[in-house]
Amino acid sequence: MSLLARIRPDLAAFAPYASARRSGFEARIRLDANESPWSGDADASGLNRYPSPQPEELRARLAALYGVDPSRLWLGRGSDEAIDLLLRAFCRAGRDNVVAPAPTFGMYRIGAQLQGAEYRTLALRGEDDFALDDEALLALTDADTKLVILCSPNNPTGTLYHGERLAGLAARLAGRALLLVDEAYIEFAGVASACALIDRHPNVAVLRTLSKVHALAGARIGVLIAAAEIVDLVARIAAPYPLPTLSVRAALAALDDDAVARTDRRVDVLLAERARVAQALERMADVRRVWPSSGNFLLVRFADAGAAFARALGAGILLRDVSRQPGLEHCLRITVGAPDENDALLAALAGSAA
Repeated sequence: MSLLARIRPDLAAFAPYASARRSGFEARIRLDANESPWSGDADASGLNRYPSPQPEELRARLAALYGVDPSRLWLGRGSDEAIDLLLRAFCRAGRDNVVAPAPTFGMYRIGAQLQGAEYRTLALRGEDDFALDDEALLALTDADTKLVILCSPNNPTGTLYHGERLAGLAARLAGRALLLVDEAYIEFAGVASACALIDRHPNVAVLRTLSKVHALAGARIGVLIAAAEIVDLVARIAAPYPLPTLSVRAALAALDDDAVARTDRRVDVLLAERARVAQALERMADVRRVWPSSGNFLLVRFADAGAAFARALGAGILLRDVSRQPGLEHCLRITVGAPDENDALLAALAGSAA
């Protein structure tokens, strides 16, 4: 059964907004979109024109990078937009539910709540290294479950879920729920993407982002990779021009061969720094636990997370306090920075000046 049978019934025949750029026509003079015929004073390179709804050159370059056909990609304003659109497409307010482990990325819960869907969580335990019990996760699903969401590597725990394990979950959910795998940090994990599962399991969808490894957080570009019918569905309900022209230009520059090679070298540096910082933290007297991480961050439990946070902030270094999340008492999430930034952090936490 096609997963489109599980979308909101009122969207089955939904017609998208017919923006001027959707027509597909090319012309020397464009008088179809009520744009200004003149470039603005601040820019003379085409910002007076609306961008393509889905820029073909960027889609092609990302498809090549991810090893998929361009028809499998939808590009939006960060992964958050794709999450929101999938929840809107599948979930009926007051009736359907979404399942995910906890702790995890907070936007899944927020998106589900805004859509009026029940958000069900399976608690992960730090003493078990936040291992996921697949059977317990599946036990939370029922006939009204529309999405099961896994962040891999998981934010903030750094836990990895990949390979045939995901294939097994997808098979168990076939025909009834979308398995959404958020791979925002996959480049730091050294494992294959879940994109390879989509041909066998069309109920798998994958999120990627240019915000992390490609250093474009300010450009806000997220990528949904899914079966063509899911991509078409999201495109129908999305706003007409999701990607600003300047963001597209920045992304193309970040994805040329030299830039990608430079990114790969930076990943190598970051992985070495992740190991160095983890080892240094483990030697500190007030550190109770540093969990293994497959992301560009570390989850650390302190004897007193508030005091550790204050020491870092006193040195001008901001960390993420996650200690109010269930199961993360006295924990901070620490992004692995450049070597000099990490040196300053370690000195601050040790109570000395860098």
